Amino acid sequence: MSTATPIPVRSPLPGALSGATAVLVGGSSGIGLAAAVLLRSVGARVVLVGRDPDRLEAAVAQVRSSGPAGDPDDAVLGVAGDGGDEQTLADAFDRAGQVDHVYVTAGGISGAGPLTALSADDIRTTLGSGPLRTVFAAARAAATRLPAGGSLTFSSGILVVRPYPGMTVPLAAGGAVETLTRALAVELAPARVRVNTVRYGRIDTPLLRSLPGLDSDDAVAAAGASVPLGRFGTAEEAAATAVFLMANNNVTGQVITVDGGETLV
Repeated sequence: MSTATPIPVRSPLPGALSGATAVLVGGSSGIGLAAAVLLRSVGARVVLVGRDPDRLEAAVAQVRSSGPAGDPDDAVLGVAGDGGDEQTLADAFDRAGQVDHVYVTAGGISGAGPLTALSADDIRTTLGSGPLRTVFAAARAAATRLPAGGSLTFSSGILVVRPYPGMTVPLAAGGAVETLTRALAVELAPARVRVNTVRYGRIDTPLLRSLPGLDSDDAVAAAGASVPLGRFGTAEEAAATAVFLMANNNVTGQVITVDGGETLV
C-alpha cells in the first residue's frame, strides 16, 4: 500500500480553480479557446499556446475580456509556437511560473485515405507529427512540473469507437491517445497527478465549419438534426467537460464522451 501523501481534497466545482494556472495547447480557437474563457471567468490564469500569432493575439484579447476589470497583465498569456515542440512548451511553462493543469486540444485530422493508397512516409508523418506527438510533448513537459492535484487532459474523437473507411491512420493515433491516458494515469498517480481524455463528437467549431458542406448555420443545423439530441454540441459545452476534469480531484484514467448521443445510433 502506498505511503505517499494522498491527493488533496478540495471542492470539485469549477470555482475551486480560481487562482490556478492552466496551459492550453491549441487554445487560440474552438474548444481550447472556449475552455480558456470558462477558466478565466472562474478566476484561473490561462496560458494559450497556438501556432498562428495573429489568431493567438486575438484569442488572448477575447479571454482577457471575459475576466474581471483590472486583470493583472499575467492573467492571460499567449505563447506562439508548435504545441508539439518541447521547447515551445518549456517556454509556456516558464512564462506561466507554476502550472496546475494542462489541456491539449491541438491537432486536426491528417493522414486520411485508404491504407493501400498511403505511403510509408504518409503514415510516419501522421503518427510522428500529429496530435499524438503533441500529447507526448505535453506529457513530458508536465510530468515533472505539475503539483499534487494537477492534471493533464487530452482530447480524442468518437470515430475511435465508430470508425469508417479511410481513417485508419488518424484513428490509430486517436486510439493511442486514449491508451496513453490510462498508462499515464497509472504512471503519474504516485505524484498525485491526474490524466484524462475527453472524446468529442461533432462540435460546432471553426474546424467543423471548414469541412465541405458545413460552412453555414443552416448546413450545420441540418447535419446536427441527425444527432439524438437534435444538434451538434457547442464549443462551450465541450470545454466544460475539460474544466470539470481539472476541478474534480477524484477522476483519473478516464475517457469521457461528449457527443450528444452520436455513438448511440
